[in-house]
Amino acid sequence: MNNKEGNNKRSGARPTSSRPSSNKPKPAMQKRAQGPKKVKTIVKVADTTDKVEKKPNQAPKRPKVKDEIRLNKYISNSGTCSRRDADIYIQSGNVKVNGIPVTEMGYMVKPGDVVNFDGVVLTPEKKVYILLNKPKNFTTALDEGQEFRNVLELVKGSTTSKIAPIGRMDKNTTGLLLFTNDTDMIRKFTLPNQKSSKIYQVSLDKNLKFEDLEKINKGLVLDGHRVYVEDVSYIEGEAKSEIGLQLRSANVKVVRSIFENFNYDVLRIDRVAFAGLTKKNLPRGNWRLLTEQEIINLKNV
Repeated sequence: MNNKEGNNKRSGARPTSSRPSSNKPKPAMQKRAQGPKKVKTIVKVADTTDKVEKKPNQAPKRPKVKDEIRLNKYISNSGTCSRRDADIYIQSGNVKVNGIPVTEMGYMVKPGDVVNFDGVVLTPEKKVYILLNKPKNFTTALDEGQEFRNVLELVKGSTTSKIAPIGRMDKNTTGLLLFTNDTDMIRKFTLPNQKSSKIYQVSLDKNLKFEDLEKINKGLVLDGHRVYVEDVSYIEGEAKSEIGLQLRSANVKVVRSIFENFNYDVLRIDRVAFAGLTKKNLPRGNWRLLTEQEIINLKNV
């Protein structure tokens, strides 16, 4: 018994030993290694980073109102000038919205706002696009006297908006002529470097020589300006005095000058295609409104 008690006493004194037990401390060390403080710090940094990244994409301070449009587009819609010119007027302080001068680019106009442009209250118009198959003896000019009537007579009643033709046509030229109150589109299709193709059927006083056709196809210089011809060819099934010509210029005078440069007299010019639009189902002297898809196509040219 004494020996056992002595042994028990000796074994009971072991906890005071400097050598730790091999089982108990290990779980405690693992818990300290998984301290929550470091995890929280990482999460906070990540949250801050997310906020910084999202900041540029935050919603505008004022929610967008239905049917509101940019101020420069509002001015353009009124038929006063193009958007680009409207930006210049806005920057110069000549535009007021509800009596307050606005110089901010991209300012949004809400329904009911009163826009004053250089002292005049504007009324925006809906954009109108009308395609006419022009007959002879009508002109786009206003200074040729009373002998020839203006093309606007042919589209009278199509709209109450103030529209204008894109490009010019003399009394003898027939075919497609586009009218609109979209000043941006008028400007786009009358620029010298615009990219839309037009196709003309040209009637000459005599057969076009093949060598002259080849020269025209290569392009030529007229009045010091280079004219690029996309295609020129004889019309299948017709006499060789009937020529198809494709080029980008909207100026019909260029078509006439090309052939006169090779000593041919031009009897008739008929525009059969304009920027993808054709005369299909549009008799001579008739007009029609463009479809939504046709308008989109024109804007994307």
